[in-house]
Amino acid sequence: MTNENSAQQSRQVCSVRVGDTLYGVPIAHVLEILGKPATQSVPLAPHFVGGLVHYRGEVLTAVSLRRLLGMEDSSSPEDVLVFETPEGPFGLFVDSVGEVMQVSDADHEPNPATLESRRQALFAGAWKLTDQLLVTLEPERLEPVRLAASLAG
Repeated sequence: MTNENSAQQSRQVCSVRVGDTLYGVPIAHVLEILGKPATQSVPLAPHFVGGLVHYRGEVLTAVSLRRLLGMEDSSSPEDVLVFETPEGPFGLFVDSVGEVMQVSDADHEPNPATLESRRQALFAGAWKLTDQLLVTLEPERLEPVRLAASLAG
């Protein structure tokens, strides 16, 4: 029973880096990591759309986490994580993909009340690691249609 409880109290997350910040996405949400695929820009798209990416015969809209955070576009090609949501698959541009980490739910903290409301909507708290924070990303919050609706309002 102890093993079952400890399994419920931890999870695996895929670490990604954007700028100097480390983010974590629950691995269960990641369909695939595409590396640095060729992308096509989308004229007149919302600012957060980083481009279109070919994925297994489909064309996915890929969100730029850098743009969502108000950062300059990267000068080098970015990695793309592919997520599946009820609205369908989409991509997320990040500077680099790190390792899969085992994190404890006991080390997870909610967003601080002082965090800007726009960032409150994007992040789902953070895990406290030994020497840094691992900011939690939930793919549902980054889904392009949801972002368009929330940022328009």
